[in-house]
Amino acid sequence: MALVFLSGTLFALGLGVSGMTQPEKISSFLNIAGNWDPSLILVMLGASATYLLGYSAMFRRSVPVLFLHLVRANREDLGLSLVGGSALFGVGWGMIGFCPGPALVALVTGYPPVIVFVLSMAVGMFGYNALFDRSSINPRKDETLAGYIITD
Repeated sequence: MALVFLSGTLFALGLGVSGMTQPEKISSFLNIAGNWDPSLILVMLGASATYLLGYSAMFRRSVPVLFLHLVRANREDLGLSLVGGSALFGVGWGMIGFCPGPALVALVTGYPPVIVFVLSMAVGMFGYNALFDRSSINPRKDETLAGYIITD
């Protein structure tokens, strides 16, 4: 649990220091036709490099360190719901300047739009689970420190 806490703290600090919790910073980054601020490219490059290092190291091991087992996504996982969900995420990110992680970190500011965003996000998440049958998902089946992986 200490590793999980440390990871979350490091993630939150990185989001705060990089400006990812400031909607105006995101809006300036997404506004390539106007007063464009490309500085968030550095954040994305840093995140991508970190992920790439971890991902490549993860599959070189014969036994996982923190997981029960590892599962790779396959081409069958790429479908209309992934593309549609990605589009909805992008539109929401562009409209308000928050994505889920930075919004949760920004909750400590008490800024009313952040609170409304996080509450709306929760309603959307619970609404999705209510609209689509999620009863077959068993989070205890394949728990990991990072959440869970559903396998067939």
